[in-house]
Amino acid sequence: MRVALGVEYDGSAYQGFQLQSGVRSVQEELERAVSQIAAAPVRIFCAGRTDAGVHATGQVVHFDYQPAKKPRTDYAWSRGVSVFLPPDIAVRWAVHVPDSFHARFSAYARTYRYIIWNGRLRPGIMSRGLSDYSGKSLDHEAMHQAAQSLLGEQDFTSFRASECQSLSPFRNVHEVSVRRLGDYVILEITANAFLHHMVRNIAGSLIRIGYGDRPVSWIRELMEAKDRTKAGATALPGGLYLVKVFYPDSFGIPSLPAGPLWLDDVRDFRS
Repeated sequence: MRVALGVEYDGSAYQGFQLQSGVRSVQEELERAVSQIAAAPVRIFCAGRTDAGVHATGQVVHFDYQPAKKPRTDYAWSRGVSVFLPPDIAVRWAVHVPDSFHARFSAYARTYRYIIWNGRLRPGIMSRGLSDYSGKSLDHEAMHQAAQSLLGEQDFTSFRASECQSLSPFRNVHEVSVRRLGDYVILEITANAFLHHMVRNIAGSLIRIGYGDRPVSWIRELMEAKDRTKAGATALPGGLYLVKVFYPDSFGIPSLPAGPLWLDDVRDFRS
């Protein structure tokens, strides 16, 4: 039988999601925990292989297992797996899915949030889950306007890491926004798929615009240039979250609010 899990994790202590020899990975911890409940070795497949230091509140994985006479319930899977996970990884939900479901290949879109701390001084709380760009204020409205040049199906070579293994630089960005909530500046981007470091590379260039170092038109110029060396530096990993993965309704995958959830309750107290 096949089970899908919704997983959240703080990626600060991991060298990414994917299993790697000699280093900690989220996949290794998940496979160890699921195998404990399944009483047999289990291989995990994910919706998105997040990089070192990157977090998730909406990661989706699936695995196959040989059921006993009475298969475990969805709740038993979610509760049981979490017991064997370290404190910085947790299961949000579990559902049995048909064999045609694949966490990666059945997804038609993904949403990432990049969260910037932009206060005057560095934060002490939640600092591992933010990218600290304290001090000089960012113009989030200019960043939002510039980001609209990313919409649609386009060649994202200028925002593609040199080690990216994708066969094509084309991706289709469905929605993109930059907003401010108090001292937090939040980039949110939804696309059919993402290139290696694509969101962090976009964030790095938008930050240059937010600081006034480049004009709003710069993102459009970078898209046309198709040259990674002309764009901004790759932004820090600590503020990046995979927050949502989209699937056809027929699979019955739960749709929970995107995270980090506490951000949706932040109010801008600056008048």
